[in-house]
Amino acid sequence: MPGILNFQTLTLTLDSLFEILKNWWWIILPFLFLKPFLFLWLWWRQERWKKKLKYILLEIKLSEESLKPIRAMEGVFASLWQIYDTSNWKERWIEGKKLLDYSLEIASIDGVPHFYIRTVAPLKNFVESSIYAQYPEVEITEVEDYTKNVPQNIPTKEWDMWACDMMQLRDDPYPFRTYKEFETERETKEEKRVDPMANLLESMGTLKPGEQLWVQMIIKPLTPKENDWPKKGEKIVKKIMGKPSPSLESFLPYAIKGAGRVLIAGEPLEEKKLEPGKLELGALKLSPGEIEIIKGIQKKIAKYGFETNIRFIYLGRKDAFFKPNLKLALGYFNEFNTQNLNAMKPWGKTITKIQLILIERRLYSRKRRMFRQYVKRRTPLDPRKGGTYILNTEELASLYHFPSRIVAPAPSVPRIPAKKGEAPPALPIE
Repeated sequence: MPGILNFQTLTLTLDSLFEILKNWWWIILPFLFLKPFLFLWLWWRQERWKKKLKYILLEIKLSEESLKPIRAMEGVFASLWQIYDTSNWKERWIEGKKLLDYSLEIASIDGVPHFYIRTVAPLKNFVESSIYAQYPEVEITEVEDYTKNVPQNIPTKEWDMWACDMMQLRDDPYPFRTYKEFETERETKEEKRVDPMANLLESMGTLKPGEQLWVQMIIKPLTPKENDWPKKGEKIVKKIMGKPSPSLESFLPYAIKGAGRVLIAGEPLEEKKLEPGKLELGALKLSPGEIEIIKGIQKKIAKYGFETNIRFIYLGRKDAFFKPNLKLALGYFNEFNTQNLNAMKPWGKTITKIQLILIERRLYSRKRRMFRQYVKRRTPLDPRKGGTYILNTEELASLYHFPSRIVAPAPSVPRIPAKKGEAPPALPIE
């Protein structure tokens, strides 16, 4: 009987739940679809707002006489970071406003490298003044978008391409190798400095007519509300500093032995000396590698951060296309990799020859998608979040700066022969 009653109770309960769901199912729908609806709504409003903006491409022509160190570019990025503008509820959800980004680009077209920065037209004067403040000898001009000079449906029968987005191996607080590790700032003489960009510009100059190599870095300033990545860095530092101390059982034999030498044999108490490169806080010891990691993280989180995506495309006519040339860009990014801190590598899985045959159509679609993302300057997962990482001003300056001819003597880089100067103060004015 108890079993029958329990079964009847369960049946009545299920019937009641079914009736509730049958009559009131529509109340649950708003809660199930609220998040997708808000995502699609915000994406729609932001796309409408972006279509009203006019984007321009600025080319920076270098000077023959530029002697600025790489750290000058840090000042440029620190200035660009200040342009963020936090939007209120109405501006974000009704007007669709969002934080604007910049696109830093280096493009070798038929073996001639060019430096570009893409931004919106209202920020043209701001970007130019930020650059001229550190590099007064360069020349900045508004040019047509070079990506429009090739077929917009690549790959085609005449054109082929290879592209990839770069990803980092470790969390954002771990820094990459920067220009300060290349002995750039330690040398007082310009001719003895080492510039990591010299290899990239030299290799870009070896491309033949019909070949092009595009490098793109999309950066967006992190607002104070989004600037929570330093907390993640502090947690990593605390985790490294909080290593377990040696156990009491392992310490007692050495303590007893040392006390015996002092009390019985009368040996003087020796002052313990730290090994070179060791940091000791009580029983806590850090290796030189751990000390370097802590210094690197603390150094990175102390500077302004940018949400960043890095990608490159090697493309060309099929009669000139030479796939191994894609390693020219990969070799450049490998210069900033370290074993103990952070490193960059192509984003995605390696495709075998058998898989390549089976998914040839999919590979074609991926090429088309990556080409559109480059031309439209969009992040890999846009409009969704992801595929980006955080670099600070020092890391960006290492990857993108304007080198002098002395440290980067690539003859293919177009440079301004004469240095600009101010007019004489006594010049007569009509």
